[in-house]
Amino acid sequence: MFSSFAADAPLIREPLHAPVAHLVRGGVVEGIHYGSVVVLGADGHVQFQLGDIEAAFHPRSALKPVQAVAMVRAGLPLDGELLSLAAASHSGEERHLAGTCRILELAGLTEDDLRNVRDLPFDPVVRDDWIRQGRLPSRLAQNCSGKHAAMLYTCKLNGWSLDDYLDPAHPLQQAIAEIVEDLTGQQIAQVTVDGCGAPLFSVSLHGLARAAARITTAAPGTPESRVADAMREHAEMASGSGRDVAALMRAVPGLLAKDGFEGVQVAAFPDGRAVAVKIADGADRARVPVAAAALARAGADPAALAQFAGEPLLGGGEPVGCVRPVRALDPVTLSACA
Repeated sequence: MFSSFAADAPLIREPLHAPVAHLVRGGVVEGIHYGSVVVLGADGHVQFQLGDIEAAFHPRSALKPVQAVAMVRAGLPLDGELLSLAAASHSGEERHLAGTCRILELAGLTEDDLRNVRDLPFDPVVRDDWIRQGRLPSRLAQNCSGKHAAMLYTCKLNGWSLDDYLDPAHPLQQAIAEIVEDLTGQQIAQVTVDGCGAPLFSVSLHGLARAAARITTAAPGTPESRVADAMREHAEMASGSGRDVAALMRAVPGLLAKDGFEGVQVAAFPDGRAVAVKIADGADRARVPVAAAALARAGADPAALAQFAGEPLLGGGEPVGCVRPVRALDPVTLSACA
């Protein structure tokens, strides 16, 4: 679609998901989360797979590091906290709003130039405080505002039009699509619209893991390395205080991790080992323990991942069960659940 060197686009079909996690209450499997998991070795080969890793799917915000790489390749001069924010699904904390305003200021623009949807902050505590203050939904508070501000800045630097920067035919989005295909190694299957209003490019779960590995193994000083460094060093700017994805990057040295709506998680080590997860029903309660189990399979220290085993299920206020990865993915957790 956008390039001639990428492999064929993944097929658009009903994914052949498999059970990836069990909801266990009192020793009985009460529910099953279906999904798909891929683990890549440092050599790029698939070390483990479960479900359907080759069907087209929507990476949602897990693709933001790739979008950020595309913008840096197109001249975006950000680094550090602001570059991390450009790849963020932020919580709407004041530092996120201030950072987005700073990017817009560098571009000579204002919040009025943003074209993402208006929303309340993503973090429930921040959102409740926002409502108590009588503040209304805004483009600035929406969790993708940092990315949109960076998109506008990239357009301004290149002399591209601003009002239509979300059009898939816009030079910015064409440049992003080219890098999506470059880093995933495959053509885009479909282009639709993400929740924030930006184009959403469909690839495969396998392709998403490849892209993350290529970002973390890139040479120092490259756009890929700059994005990875910024997100790892400023994990809370790429997410927020108390967010599991930030905690994951702090717990596993050198790990780059990004989550996405509808149960998507991607993560990669500096040596190219990578994992990608899609939970079919979009449940975060399964995403976190399944991603942790996949990272353990990739070689992460299980002790460092203990905090990501998932929240306990309660009965009468007491733990009576948990969400645990299936035996095929991680047999170790089976004894840790009531």
